[in-house]
Amino acid sequence: MAALHEPVLVAETLALLDPSRGGLFVDCTVGLGGHTRALIAAGASKVLGLDRDAEALTIARAALADVSDRVELVHADYREIDKVLDARGIAAVSGTLADLGVSSMQLDGEGRGFSFRRDEPLDMRMDRSQGETAASVIAQVDEEHLANVIFEYGEERYSRRIARAVVEARRVSPVATTGQLAQIVRRAIPRRGHQRIDPATRTFQALRILVNRELEGIEAFLMSAVRRLMTGARLAVISFHSLEDRIVKHAFRALERSEKTLSVRVLTKRPVEAQDEEVARNPRARSAKLRAIERLA
Repeated sequence: MAALHEPVLVAETLALLDPSRGGLFVDCTVGLGGHTRALIAAGASKVLGLDRDAEALTIARAALADVSDRVELVHADYREIDKVLDARGIAAVSGTLADLGVSSMQLDGEGRGFSFRRDEPLDMRMDRSQGETAASVIAQVDEEHLANVIFEYGEERYSRRIARAVVEARRVSPVATTGQLAQIVRRAIPRRGHQRIDPATRTFQALRILVNRELEGIEAFLMSAVRRLMTGARLAVISFHSLEDRIVKHAFRALERSEKTLSVRVLTKRPVEAQDEEVARNPRARSAKLRAIERLA
């Protein structure tokens, strides 16, 4: 499975973080270890890798076994960066990376409930050791809130129809599998000729974001991550949808303007995107956007 995973924007990330200087780098979302390996190969003395998905960490640990003396992997949410660094007595680091996307392993992994390609339990948790499943959330959330979530997180124009259909369906029986939910959504959306993506795609994205609190705490994390940078060190953030990228863009601009808080410089006035060659090789890279900020003296 690890062989099927290809990290995005590797060359561009390395160019911004410049691990050739050596030092300790933090990979806040280590996934299957692709970016961590690249950081080590490019000169990082050590990488501290965080991930809240224990299954991803198991695969990453095996994939990085040959450089295990230079990598420490921790089961933790990236938003716990202060807690992780404090526990190790680390005041500042030479660079930090956060890839906010969901890995292909999570999206395609059997039994994870992220995809409607198979009919399986509706889970969607990145960290299956805690939190409510998507099935549990759907069973409890009220119609108005569900419609708002689907509209805001999925940017779905038929959000109210979908929410109404889900509520009506759960009155008959629990919506417990990906197949059930996908069919409910498809029936709720008017058919109008050829559709580029499956009608259920946006609703599944919205529920995944809700279940994993993907948009919560990003600004606070960015502030913490920048504060933990050494002078001249950089934070690079890769996002995969407009909601995350917007938060990162505005947070970086606010940090740059607020000289009383921190002295920083935004390095990417526009997000760095994948070249055509990478997109052809790895279609997932098409939606990736990379932004970076530097801690000044």
